[in-house]
Amino acid sequence: MTATEPQSYKNHRRFDLSYHVVLALILAVNLVYTIVLVVHDHGFAGIWRLVMALAFLLIFLKLRTYPLKAQDRIIRLEERLRLEALLPADLKARIGELRPSQLVGLRFASDGEIADRVREALDEKLGNEQIKKRVQTWRADEFRV
Repeated sequence: MTATEPQSYKNHRRFDLSYHVVLALILAVNLVYTIVLVVHDHGFAGIWRLVMALAFLLIFLKLRTYPLKAQDRIIRLEERLRLEALLPADLKARIGELRPSQLVGLRFASDGEIADRVREALDEKLGNEQIKKRVQTWRADEFRV
């Protein structure tokens, strides 16, 4: 997504070249190289290098998942507050039925269409991606991790 292009379903995902490609590639090469070293040297130092290479990979994975979980908790809270303010009475009573993934998907729906998307999500048991694909007027979220 460029700075001038409005956010939409097709371009809303974040891709960080330095994280998703460069760092992942460095860690993958490190793991392969470490395995080669362990094959040639079965000593404690080689095995410890392998343990550390695996630890770096685990850190790489957790480095992304922890902030996403925190972000999802904040989104759930924001969307519940937003829905309380915007939904008609019959749908307000059903906010508690929405799954966390549905609330995450609903954040992209504009205020004018949120009631329709909530009704569809509940009645058709839609998932995150299905909800986002149905959004007609996209509400950009520029503060995602």
